[in-house]
Amino acid sequence: MKTSLSIDSVRDIADRLRQANSDFARKYPGETGRRQPVHTVYGGAHLFKADSALRLGALARRSMDQFAPDFLVFAKAVALPGTEGLPDSLKDAEDLNERLKDSPDDVRRKSKPAWLAHTIYRRVTDKLRREPVEDFRIDFEDGYGNRPDAEEDGHAAAAATEVSEGIKNKTLPPFIGIRIKPFTEELRERSLRTLDIFVSTLLDQTGGQLPDNFVVTLPKITVPEQVSALVDFFELLEKETKLAPGSLKMEMMIETTQSIINDRGEINLPLLLAAARGRCVAAHFGTYDYTASCNITAAYQHMMHPACDFAKHMMQVSFAGTSVWLSDGATNIMPVAPHRFAEGGSPLTPAQIEENRAVVHRAWKLHYDHIRHSLENGFYQGWDLHPAQLPTRYAAVYTFFLESLDAASERLKNFVEKAAKATLVGDVFDDAATGQGLLNYFLRAINCGAIAEEEAVKLSGLSITELRSGSFVKILNSRQG
Repeated sequence: MKTSLSIDSVRDIADRLRQANSDFARKYPGETGRRQPVHTVYGGAHLFKADSALRLGALARRSMDQFAPDFLVFAKAVALPGTEGLPDSLKDAEDLNERLKDSPDDVRRKSKPAWLAHTIYRRVTDKLRREPVEDFRIDFEDGYGNRPDAEEDGHAAAAATEVSEGIKNKTLPPFIGIRIKPFTEELRERSLRTLDIFVSTLLDQTGGQLPDNFVVTLPKITVPEQVSALVDFFELLEKETKLAPGSLKMEMMIETTQSIINDRGEINLPLLLAAARGRCVAAHFGTYDYTASCNITAAYQHMMHPACDFAKHMMQVSFAGTSVWLSDGATNIMPVAPHRFAEGGSPLTPAQIEENRAVVHRAWKLHYDHIRHSLENGFYQGWDLHPAQLPTRYAAVYTFFLESLDAASERLKNFVEKAAKATLVGDVFDDAATGQGLLNYFLRAINCGAIAEEEAVKLSGLSITELRSGSFVKILNSRQG
């Protein structure tokens, strides 16, 4: 067949395209499939102990015992789907409780809200016993404050010692790190000194070992040079301490307007990422500093403000496909009871007990709603500031995945069986772009503990190998082959 172009001219075009595609794939490798923590718990460095995560779990369970003694009370406190039709407490639902214990699948078919409420409560309480904290940030910034140099030096060394003890005793959460002070002119020297003391002390006590998934958080970034300065310092530390090159990782805090758009009108986020030179694993949004930088008054500074949604969408657009994890900020209304029983004093009145319950439940509901807003907008991680927020963190995450589990299972199973042809399940039309999204749904549900891997295999129709591949294209190619 006759062609008009020479092989050499076409090869030149192909070579340029191949290079461009290769550059794109390097910059946008996609999701790694690694477990992303569902939250980061922040705590002042002066308070950190090797068993802080375990202590927080005990406090979270105590809050559940006091203010949500059964699954119905908890479900109604946060308004889980369909709870308006359920009894108020187990006193009115002894038969339902027994059926949920004996034949949960039967209850699921007849009353999904009851099954969901019971399942969420059971999985949350189990999580609080087994692994109450997924990620902890030892905070030398807002949660610590400005202190005399000698005092911060001492706390940096003491926190490193506690982390060393945690490694030895296996009491650390799966992810851990420190937040240093920002690299402003006033604080940069103090920030670098704290990082140096902490890392040097830790490595000295562990024989050169960092904890798993260790990260350094840089707050209040305004210019790429602050990010590159931290990376330069990492390189110096690694050389001096004999750490393997690239061992130290960072995460950026996006909490200033300048971190979104710079003085030249450019989107600054890709420039910040480039300055990290492959060291950045996550970007966290700082709700309250960002809204303050937008001149929003304190009464309206919250996670669901439109200004926050704009900034977070800019983060999504800038970091999508880069494998950088995104995290939302915190709810600053704490589920803390206003009335406490004083030792040797009078017991609380019924009115005070009810007010305590109402205050905690209201804060739980707000926290739950904020997390749901984050999840629905593609932010699968957020901050927690108080142990009593842990129950609602896991409840919101687990509910987000479990309430859609049946529909997602049917859609994914049907789509794989049709070998990527566009399909219609009920009134939902799926095409090839949806396949990876459905697979990602199961991967995230497994990683966060909402469902077990065996459960996902059973529901999705995929094998363990297919599920763990993380690639919808690979699954289809394998099945078609």
